Amino acid sequence: QVQLVESGGGLVQAGESLRLSCAASGFGFSIEDMAWYRQAPGKQRELVAFITSGGSSNYADSVKGRFTISRDNAKMTVSLRMNSLKPEDTAVYYCNRLPAWRAYWGQGTQVTVSS
Repeated sequence: QVQLVESGGGLVQAGESLRLSCAASGFGFSIEDMAWYRQAPGKQRELVAFITSGGSSNYADSVKGRFTISRDNAKMTVSLRMNSLKPEDTAVYYCNRLPAWRAYWGQGTQVTVSS
């Protein structure tokens, strides 16, 4: 059974940093492209960043230069380092593969950035 468990969110002030982690299990993690998504109140879920099975990464324009995605295949984890956070980064953050499994969204982790 696929499981994705996100952690590391919190309430921070603008300009501060957070590191999100996602613990994955139940599938061939090392061969999947993995991604972080977010959903802000009243908005659709959006792709924030992804990292391929080979370690290449790509970012949404809104977070480029501030966020860094990484993975540890041995530990089956994917992380998102978020620097210089802005109020518009406030959202629930989820990890999933790319493309996302519709049936296996985790509970997400809330990130709130105050101005």
